[in-house]
Order: sequence, then structure tokens, then C-alpha cells
Amino acid sequence: MRIAGTIGQLLLIGACGPLLLGVLRQVRARLEGRAGPGILQPWRDTRKLLRKHRLRPRGSSEMFRLVPLLLTATTLVVAVAVPMLTTATVLAPIADLFAVVALLAMGTTTLALAGIDTGTAFGGMGASREMTILALVEPTLLVAIFALSVPSGSTNLTAMVQSGLGDPAHIASPASLLAAAALVVVIIAENGRLPVDNPATHLELTMVHEAMILEYSGPDLALVEWAASMRLTVFLGLFATLFVPWGIATSADPLSLLLGLVALAVKVLVLGVLLAIGEVFVAKLRLFRVPELLAGSFLLSLLAVVSSFFLA
Repeated sequence: MRIAGTIGQLLLIGACGPLLLGVLRQVRARLEGRAGPGILQPWRDTRKLLRKHRLRPRGSSEMFRLVPLLLTATTLVVAVAVPMLTTATVLAPIADLFAVVALLAMGTTTLALAGIDTGTAFGGMGASREMTILALVEPTLLVAIFALSVPSGSTNLTAMVQSGLGDPAHIASPASLLAAAALVVVIIAENGRLPVDNPATHLELTMVHEAMILEYSGPDLALVEWAASMRLTVFLGLFATLFVPWGIATSADPLSLLLGLVALAVKVLVLGVLLAIGEVFVAKLRLFRVPELLAGSFLLSLLAVVSSFFLA
């Protein structure tokens, strides 16, 4: 049944990633007074892209072709490693904080390499901006989650979740609240959401993520977009796992897995809706103001670590 729980979590994230993206777009459309394309539109776009031919820019190397596969593979590994559905998973022993963050950073780095490999001005510009953001986001992610590992005495995510379930007071502590605020900024920056990036536009002077994938088409673009939607789901699931762990199955029996599946879907959906609502009321920051926001989130994560040691 441990394998069943791992497969169930993988299928949920893989199938519901595009649906979550569709929900976010639909919520924003409704709040802005538009009808919206419907929550199934990302899957329709994927089906359309899969039917098109794959094109490669002249002069690009094999890196450009392999990046969609590497990005999808790293996202899938993180999707099954993080204990979002149940703590009784097959990969629980390797669900370490440093391994998960390294895999997420690897996916971002490979996409930046693809942008550079195209040899276009937009690709290089987007890659440069993405690596600048990553250099500030990755330490914040590491330090914020490390603050949560102090009560459990382990950097294993499964141990952190079990510690939170066993002592809910740690979740409401000042260290957890500071870490949660820092992780919110990380989620926004890593997934190219407002106010860091606007996924709904293709303005040359402002885009970051879109600039790196302009040369992709057909099945390759479908893989990149699918991986991006899964990354958003993984980040929201990780946030829910660390700060709202209730509902996670602690055993591998079918009923517990079913309840954990429902709880995970509800928590990710609620977080996604809140993210979409927040985007309606904020404007995109100027590019040179983004490092200030990310530096502030890193300061919050440092304060979370200090609080976790002195207020433990």
C-alpha cells in the first residue's frame, strides 16, 4: 500500500496540475469581470500542442531538446518524494530538505540553459533574470524550511510533518509564521506569479519565464507547460504539508489514503484560489525592485531560524 500511496500522489499532481492552473485563470477572470476560458483550457492547450510538429532553432544543441524531459523528470521526482498525501511513502527516507530544493533548482537551471542555448536575445535575457531570482530564492527556501526542522531535529520532510502532527503548537509558533511568510514569496517568485512576473503577458521588457520558452513548440512546449503547472502544485502542496499537515494519512490503509487524497486536493485548491485572488489586487513590480522583495523574504527566513532556536 505504500506504493499505492506514492502512485496516488503522483497521479493527483500530474493530472490536477493543469486543472489548478485553469482554476487560477478562471478565478482571476471572474474577479476581473470576464467569462474566462474554463478550468479545462490548459488540458485543451496541451492536447493541441501534442498534435503539432516539434521545431528547433537553428544552431541549438541537444540541451535544448533534453530540457523539457529533465524539467518534467525533476518535477515528478519531487512530486513523489515530498510527503503530501501520506507519511508512509516509499521515498520517505530520501525526502530530505536539501535533496528536494536541489531538484527544484536543477529544473530551473536547465530551463535557463535552454534559454541561453537558443542564442536569441529574449532567451538570454530571460535566463539571466531567472538565475538572478533563483540565486535569491533558493537560500530563502533552504533557510525557511530549515527553521521548521529545528523542533523535529531532522531535515527529513517526513520527520517534519510527523513532528507537526504530534505537536501542533510548533506550527503556530513565531518561527513557523515567519517561515510561512518567506515561503509565500518563494512560491510567487519560483512560479512566475504576480508581483514578480506576469504569466498572462508576453511583454519583452517584463517577462521572465516566458522569455526562456519562446522557441519551444509542439510536444516540447506541452511538456514545459505541464511541468510548470506541476511545479506550482508541488510548491502549494509542500506549503500545505508543512503548515497545514492535518488530513495527511499516517498509515497506508485504503481509507486513510482516500481521506488524505481529498484533504490534499482541498488544501491545494484553497491555496491556489487565495493566490489567484491576491494577484487581482497587486500590480507587477519593476524588475529592479524584485531583488528587494526577495531579500526581504530571506531576512524573514533568517528571523525564523533565530526564533526557532531562541523560542524553542
